[in-house]
Amino acid sequence: MSSSNKRPPPTKIELIKVKRSLVVAKSVYKILEDKRDVLLKNIDEMIDEAGKARNEMSEPLSNAYRSLFNAYMSIGSSKLESIALTSPSHIDVDVDVKVVVDVRIPTISISEKEIGLNYGFADSDSKLDDATQMMRLALPRILRAAEYENSILELARSLEKTQRLLNALDYVIMPGYNESIKYISSILEEREREDFSRLKHVKKVLERKR
Repeated sequence: MSSSNKRPPPTKIELIKVKRSLVVAKSVYKILEDKRDVLLKNIDEMIDEAGKARNEMSEPLSNAYRSLFNAYMSIGSSKLESIALTSPSHIDVDVDVKVVVDVRIPTISISEKEIGLNYGFADSDSKLDDATQMMRLALPRILRAAEYENSILELARSLEKTQRLLNALDYVIMPGYNESIKYISSILEEREREDFSRLKHVKKVLERKR
């Protein structure tokens, strides 16, 4: 619709079409503005929640590493590595999806089924038990922090896309429609003036003939 593009046909029907398109573009712009505001609000809230989640996982994670170090010092590296080899290489998680401002975000939680110890009490001591319990306490908090950070990234991508659409409407599409309306209106007005002048001339000719 810009001046570098092909001019629209200067007709009344085209003028009506372009004006309707401009009304639709303005409506879409308002919807996108509202979406952008809601996205920004949700991102701000999730940044706060992500900070809290990181803080909440920090202490149990530090305690888990400290207990693991104490177990290392108590039972030795060979026995600790032997126990580690019998540990499951993965954990069961429940994956769901939540929708925030039409953005689909995966949510992850550790399966609630009871997980027993995978080593015998004779092969370890209480320090390793402490490390295991602390790590199990930290894992849900690690997942929650990761979930918030992933949500922030997904919402930020949607925000970027929304802002690009707003910019396109604001700087290209709506100005193009306005330019087309101005162009068509000027042509139609010029034609009306010419028609009016011709009518005046015809009227004078007819009056003289009378």
